[in-house]
Amino acid sequence: MKHAVVTGASSGIGQAIVSKLLAEGWRVTGLCRSEATENVEGLTIVPVDVTDFERLDAVCDALEPADALVHAAGFMRTAPLGELSIEDASAMWRLHVEAAMLLADRLAPRMHAGGRIVLIGSRTANGAAGRSQYAATKSALIGLARSWAAELAPRGITVNVVAPGATDTPFLRDPSRAQTPPKMPPIGRFVTPEEVAALTAFLLGDSAGAITGQQIVMCGGASL
Repeated sequence: MKHAVVTGASSGIGQAIVSKLLAEGWRVTGLCRSEATENVEGLTIVPVDVTDFERLDAVCDALEPADALVHAAGFMRTAPLGELSIEDASAMWRLHVEAAMLLADRLAPRMHAGGRIVLIGSRTANGAAGRSQYAATKSALIGLARSWAAELAPRGITVNVVAPGATDTPFLRDPSRAQTPPKMPPIGRFVTPEEVAALTAFLLGDSAGAITGQQIVMCGGASL
């Protein structure tokens, strides 16, 4: 049974990814700040704030070798020029980028040949008014993924970024992003977490072995 490590496993996109992988027969270790509320076959929840690097480092050392890593934990803070918050930028960078670095650095060397890494990015990585600091963190994931993909290709390990547009999660209605409300994409609805999970699961599967170093945008036509 293949083993996946998924961050942000208790809500939103991360939770949908966990459910999808369990349904496909994976064994999942979920890293999140919440304690497990029920026993789910195949799922182990490890309570950890992935921005607490000392604790995360210890957790990584204790994990069994993984076949896949999915870094789905994230949040958004928005502000226009003139109101940028260094504290918000640092917090997003630490969670989106530095946590991804630590996880990949600890888990990839022990990852089985043919392993998979997927980072959950954002269509906003291309830039968006009022979201510059968030965009900077998500665009950084592309550089990480392409660099790691080149490094790990000889072992058959792929690294990709799934970059959804506005996705129907509690995060979408976070009051902290009130200055930049989401826009309805041309398909007339927001992306669903299950759609993001399905694409992620495909990239983790055997059929996606030739896809690496890519950012795959799913935005309901918002990029058109």
